Amino acid sequence: MKIILKDGTEKEFENGKNVYEIAKSLSQRFAKEAVGGKFNGKIVELFTPINEDGKLEILTFDDEDGKKIYWHTSSHIMAQAIKRLYKDVKLTIGPAIDNGFYYDFDVDEPFTVDDFSKIEEEMNKIIKEDLKLERFVLPREEAIKFMDEKGEPYKVELIKDLPEDAVISFYRQGEFTDLCAGPHLPSTGMVKSIKLLSVAGAYWRGDEHNKMLQRIYGISFPKKSMLDEYLNMLEEAKKRDHRKLGKELDLFSIHNEGPGFPFFHPKGMVIRNILEDFWRKEHAKRGYLEIKTPIILNEELWHRSGHWDHYKENMYFTKIDGEDYAIKPMNCPGALLVYNSTMHSYRDLPLRLCELGLVHRHELSGALHGLMRVRSFTQDDAHLFMTPDQVESEILGVIKLIDYFYKIFGFDYFVELSTRPENSIGSDEDWELATNALIKAMEHIGLDYKVNEGDGAFYGPKIDFHLKDSIGRTWQCGTIQLDFQMPERFNCEYVGQDGEKHRPVMLHRVVFGSIERFIAILTENFAGAFPTWLAPVQVRILPISDKHLAYAQNIQQRLLENDIRVELDDRNEKIGYKIREAQMQKIPYMLILGDKEVESGNVSVRSRKDGDIGSKSMQEFLSSILEEIKNKSL
Repeated sequence: MKIILKDGTEKEFENGKNVYEIAKSLSQRFAKEAVGGKFNGKIVELFTPINEDGKLEILTFDDEDGKKIYWHTSSHIMAQAIKRLYKDVKLTIGPAIDNGFYYDFDVDEPFTVDDFSKIEEEMNKIIKEDLKLERFVLPREEAIKFMDEKGEPYKVELIKDLPEDAVISFYRQGEFTDLCAGPHLPSTGMVKSIKLLSVAGAYWRGDEHNKMLQRIYGISFPKKSMLDEYLNMLEEAKKRDHRKLGKELDLFSIHNEGPGFPFFHPKGMVIRNILEDFWRKEHAKRGYLEIKTPIILNEELWHRSGHWDHYKENMYFTKIDGEDYAIKPMNCPGALLVYNSTMHSYRDLPLRLCELGLVHRHELSGALHGLMRVRSFTQDDAHLFMTPDQVESEILGVIKLIDYFYKIFGFDYFVELSTRPENSIGSDEDWELATNALIKAMEHIGLDYKVNEGDGAFYGPKIDFHLKDSIGRTWQCGTIQLDFQMPERFNCEYVGQDGEKHRPVMLHRVVFGSIERFIAILTENFAGAFPTWLAPVQVRILPISDKHLAYAQNIQQRLLENDIRVELDDRNEKIGYKIREAQMQKIPYMLILGDKEVESGNVSVRSRKDGDIGSKSMQEFLSSILEEIKNKSL
């Protein structure tokens, strides 16, 4: 058989060679690190025989799909350990997630973190036992009986939801058997370093009307050094938690009177306004026209757009004069109405309409998380209407804009192409055209990307931009979505060069994503120590005593006249106390004023980054900070 490897090379192997044998023939390192394979797009286990020509990717822990295999097996190890320790626990589900794994259990007595050491000890025993994971299948009725005899009602419910003719797969490791589609590692001994992280409540199948289960989260790695690095990152993340810093720096708050609806305080509004002003300026340079659309629109609109069938569970509703209305979860239908308010010519296109649009989405209370997961937020949306021959150049323009924005904030990023989901609208032909247009644009500028199968929007494929922050975490922010469907549903038209009416193509895109979430990401990325151009307070003036206050007020006025955000700390406190408090508030610069400064007309500068800088003339300091702000230095 002929196998095309990940790097594009083609090799011949005997039929029936498994993934491990093929990896071993390539190199001992591959064989040692391999955890599975991806053959013709399907993830397969390490000892899966290959019997036909095709494309094979050897998966290691460095690959996202390899991590999923590794972490899925780790969740089975945790479930086995808990069944050994707590006989009456009922199993539900235990998937791999973006960072590790979890398993949900039905228990009489809730787990606490005090139970973790005992569970980890048992997990390590299972790892040392190096139990083989063996797959077997049963017909549906036999599978139901098998799980029923084991006293696992949740597994029985899952099997009953499957089709009558389904063949059900299980994995056995030692005395433990679990209902599972796989794939898995060949044995428990391949997992090396494990750690349980937290416990939380979770409703069965995510439905608040169902029973509350106990969810234990964990992580595992092939090397202890990797686990140590990850745990250090978690500790650093705790220090950077935007909820904690938001309170300490007085940026925002969330109240019981409005869970999931953030309140921005004056200092938080400074950051927000800077971001929005920057956004407006850069969009105006690139020919975008800003619009504002209503928050509430009638229900019929959301049926027409398709959101009703795909998104109504996440929407809020109200009545006006006896008619049904919805609070918008998306901005796109409003932009379509704006487009349709005027007849357009091909000369008007591309038409780039942008909006800082406030949207509301119903999130379960358990999913809310500071500014990261809220019920109301502002999307920095834009909807671009264009002729078919303008599609590639407009996609390229958006990619360049997003790249510019992220570099300003010092972010690296990677890109994913998300393809057609099962629950979608439109023809196969439209989806193929849209997907190929996105691919062509990315390849035109040599942009590397991964394919995220089936995760596109219901109306079109998309490019997602994932930021990497200062401690290595990733955040999905920007997106570009190509849409042939909504212009059709809203009967959008333009008059072409031929004098006939044509249907425009529509591009949805965001850069920040959500202003609220982006502020949270910035807060954690900079650990609250915002660069000077973003800092709510850029300078704090610290007079040593009351006799220096008049000079301090003159300095303050000069800074204000140059649009520097400045505070004067005129409290009757020791200078050391004032300095420490300014440091806690992470203010970029302190100007300390005493007898020497008053006599010389200078200022003593203390930098958040560099400590005491020394005495400078006011003009020298002013020129320096204005240059730093102008350049948006990080």
